[in-house]
Amino acid sequence: MRTLALVAMTLLLAPSVLQAAPPKVGQAAPNAQFVTVQGAKFDLASLRGQVVVINFWATWCVPCRKELPLLDAYYRAQKDHGLIVLAATTEDSVPEFQMRKLFAAMAIVPLHRLKGPYEPLEGVPTNFVIDRRGVVRYAQAGAFSLDNLNALLVPLLREPPAADSATTTASAATAPLSG
Repeated sequence: MRTLALVAMTLLLAPSVLQAAPPKVGQAAPNAQFVTVQGAKFDLASLRGQVVVINFWATWCVPCRKELPLLDAYYRAQKDHGLIVLAATTEDSVPEFQMRKLFAAMAIVPLHRLKGPYEPLEGVPTNFVIDRRGVVRYAQAGAFSLDNLNALLVPLLREPPAADSATTTASAATAPLSG
Protein backbone atom coordinates (compact mmCIF):
# COMPACT_ATOMS: atom_id res chain seq x y z
CA MET A 1 0.00 0.00 0.00
CA ARG A 2 2.85 2.36 0.83
CA THR A 3 4.44 1.70 -2.58
CA LEU A 4 1.15 2.46 -4.31
CA ALA A 5 0.87 5.77 -2.46
CA LEU A 6 4.47 6.64 -3.40
CA VAL A 7 3.82 5.86 -7.09
CA ALA A 8 0.61 7.92 -7.04
CA MET A 9 2.42 10.87 -5.42
CA THR A 10 5.24 10.65 -7.99
CA LEU A 11 2.76 10.69 -10.86
CA LEU A 12 0.94 13.69 -9.41
CA LEU A 13 4.15 15.65 -8.96
CA ALA A 14 5.80 14.59 -12.24
CA PRO A 15 4.37 17.37 -14.44
CA SER A 16 5.61 20.09 -12.10
CA VAL A 17 9.02 18.45 -11.79
CA LEU A 18 9.37 18.11 -15.57
CA GLN A 19 8.40 21.72 -16.29
CA ALA A 20 11.33 24.09 -16.64
CA ALA A 21 11.57 26.99 -14.25
CA PRO A 22 10.49 30.35 -15.66
CA PRO A 23 13.27 32.45 -17.21
CA LYS A 24 14.98 34.79 -14.75
CA VAL A 25 17.36 37.61 -15.65
CA GLY A 26 20.95 36.70 -14.76
CA GLN A 27 20.30 32.96 -14.80
CA ALA A 28 20.77 30.29 -17.45
CA ALA A 29 17.99 30.39 -20.01
CA PRO A 30 15.69 27.37 -19.78
CA ASN A 31 15.57 25.44 -23.01
CA ALA A 32 12.56 25.66 -25.30
CA GLN A 33 11.52 23.98 -28.53
CA PHE A 34 10.39 25.98 -31.54
CA VAL A 35 8.53 25.23 -34.77
CA THR A 36 8.57 27.98 -37.39
CA VAL A 37 5.64 28.77 -39.66
CA GLN A 38 7.68 27.09 -42.40
CA GLY A 39 7.86 23.89 -40.31
CA ALA A 40 11.52 24.02 -39.22
CA LYS A 41 12.14 22.58 -35.74
CA PHE A 42 14.94 23.57 -33.38
CA ASP A 43 15.57 24.36 -29.75
CA LEU A 44 17.01 27.30 -27.87
CA ALA A 45 20.14 25.36 -26.92
CA SER A 46 21.03 25.05 -30.62
CA LEU A 47 21.27 28.85 -30.81
CA ARG A 48 24.03 29.07 -28.18
CA GLY A 49 26.72 31.48 -29.39
CA GLN A 50 24.16 33.93 -30.77
CA VAL A 51 22.17 36.70 -29.14
CA VAL A 52 18.51 35.64 -29.16
CA VAL A 53 15.43 37.84 -28.84
CA ILE A 54 12.13 36.05 -28.23
CA ASN A 55 9.32 38.50 -28.95
CA PHE A 56 5.67 37.91 -28.06
CA TRP A 57 3.23 40.08 -29.99
CA ALA A 58 -0.40 40.23 -31.06
CA THR A 59 -2.05 41.54 -34.19
CA TRP A 60 -4.45 43.70 -32.15
CA CYS A 61 -1.62 45.29 -30.12
CA VAL A 62 -0.76 48.82 -31.32
CA PRO A 63 2.72 48.94 -29.68
CA CYS A 64 3.43 45.51 -31.21
CA ARG A 65 2.57 46.77 -34.68
CA LYS A 66 5.17 49.51 -34.23
CA GLU A 67 7.78 47.28 -32.62
CA LEU A 68 7.66 44.38 -35.09
CA PRO A 69 8.96 46.38 -38.10
CA LEU A 70 11.67 47.87 -35.85
CA LEU A 71 12.76 44.40 -34.71
CA ASP A 72 12.73 43.20 -38.32
CA ALA A 73 14.90 46.12 -39.51
CA TYR A 74 17.25 45.68 -36.54
CA TYR A 75 17.60 41.98 -37.27
CA ARG A 76 18.37 42.67 -40.95
CA ALA A 77 21.14 45.04 -39.90
CA GLN A 78 22.61 42.87 -37.13
CA LYS A 79 22.06 39.24 -38.20
CA ASP A 80 25.61 38.95 -39.54
CA HIS A 81 26.83 39.84 -36.05
CA GLY A 82 25.01 36.94 -34.39
CA LEU A 83 21.50 38.24 -33.73
CA ILE A 84 18.45 35.98 -33.97
CA VAL A 85 14.91 37.31 -33.49
CA LEU A 86 12.01 34.89 -32.97
CA ALA A 87 8.48 36.28 -33.18
CA ALA A 88 5.66 34.43 -31.43
CA THR A 89 2.08 35.61 -31.90
CA THR A 90 -0.40 35.18 -29.09
CA GLU A 91 -3.36 32.84 -29.40
CA ASP A 92 -5.80 35.74 -29.63
CA SER A 93 -4.21 37.12 -32.81
CA VAL A 94 -5.74 36.60 -36.24
CA PRO A 95 -5.27 33.09 -37.67
CA GLU A 96 -1.80 32.28 -38.95
CA PHE A 97 -2.93 31.82 -42.56
CA GLN A 98 -4.09 35.46 -42.59
CA MET A 99 -0.55 36.58 -41.74
CA ARG A 100 1.22 34.77 -44.61
CA LYS A 101 2.02 37.99 -46.49
CA LEU A 102 3.43 39.57 -43.34
CA PHE A 103 5.53 36.50 -42.57
CA ALA A 104 6.83 36.39 -46.15
CA ALA A 105 7.95 40.04 -45.91
CA MET A 106 9.69 39.61 -42.54
CA ALA A 107 13.31 38.56 -42.16
CA ILE A 108 12.84 37.63 -38.48
CA VAL A 109 11.69 34.09 -37.71
CA PRO A 110 7.92 33.78 -37.19
CA LEU A 111 7.04 30.93 -34.85
CA HIS A 112 4.15 28.53 -35.25
CA ARG A 113 4.72 26.89 -31.87
CA LEU A 114 6.88 27.49 -28.81
CA LYS A 115 7.12 24.79 -26.16
CA GLY A 116 8.83 25.88 -22.99
CA PRO A 117 8.58 28.31 -20.08
CA TYR A 118 8.57 31.49 -22.19
CA GLU A 119 5.28 33.41 -22.33
CA PRO A 120 4.03 36.99 -22.26
CA LEU A 121 4.69 38.55 -18.87
CA GLU A 122 2.27 41.37 -18.07
CA GLY A 123 0.97 41.66 -21.61
CA VAL A 124 2.30 42.15 -25.08
CA PRO A 125 4.72 42.96 -26.39
CA THR A 126 7.01 40.94 -24.16
CA ASN A 127 10.67 40.37 -24.97
CA PHE A 128 13.29 37.97 -23.66
CA VAL A 129 16.95 38.46 -24.57
CA ILE A 130 19.43 35.62 -24.15
CA ASP A 131 23.15 36.29 -24.54
CA ARG A 132 25.72 34.19 -26.40
CA ARG A 133 26.46 32.13 -23.26
CA GLY A 134 22.78 31.24 -22.80
CA VAL A 135 22.05 33.64 -19.93
CA VAL A 136 18.79 35.59 -19.77
CA ARG A 137 19.77 39.25 -19.91
CA TYR A 138 16.35 40.86 -20.32
CA ALA A 139 12.75 39.81 -19.64
CA GLN A 140 10.10 42.52 -19.73
CA ALA A 141 6.75 43.49 -21.13
CA GLY A 142 6.75 46.65 -23.22
CA ALA A 143 7.88 47.67 -26.68
CA PHE A 144 11.50 48.31 -27.56
CA SER A 145 12.59 51.63 -29.02
CA LEU A 146 15.66 51.89 -31.23
CA ASP A 147 17.58 53.41 -28.33
CA ASN A 148 16.54 50.50 -26.05
CA LEU A 149 17.66 47.96 -28.66
CA ASN A 150 21.03 49.64 -29.13
CA ALA A 151 21.66 50.02 -25.40
CA LEU A 152 20.81 46.37 -24.70
CA LEU A 153 21.91 44.48 -27.80
CA VAL A 154 25.04 46.25 -29.07
CA PRO A 155 27.14 45.32 -25.99
CA LEU A 156 25.86 41.72 -26.19
CA LEU A 157 26.62 41.49 -29.90
CA ARG A 158 30.16 42.76 -29.25
CA GLU A 159 30.83 39.93 -26.79
CA PRO A 160 32.74 37.05 -28.35
CA PRO A 161 30.92 33.75 -28.75
CA ALA A 162 31.49 31.26 -25.93
CA ALA A 163 34.44 28.94 -26.52
CA ASP A 164 32.17 25.88 -26.35
CA SER A 165 29.80 27.33 -28.94
CA ALA A 166 29.53 25.58 -32.28
CA THR A 167 28.18 28.77 -33.85
CA THR A 168 30.53 31.44 -35.11
CA THR A 169 29.63 35.03 -35.74
CA ALA A 170 31.21 37.98 -37.50
CA SER A 171 33.99 39.52 -35.45
CA ALA A 172 33.56 43.03 -36.86
CA ALA A 173 32.48 45.66 -34.38
CA THR A 174 28.75 46.06 -34.17
CA ALA A 175 27.66 49.65 -34.53
CA PRO A 176 24.40 51.01 -33.15
CA LEU A 177 21.70 51.78 -35.66
CA SER A 178 20.46 55.33 -35.93
CA GLY A 179 16.88 56.31 -36.41
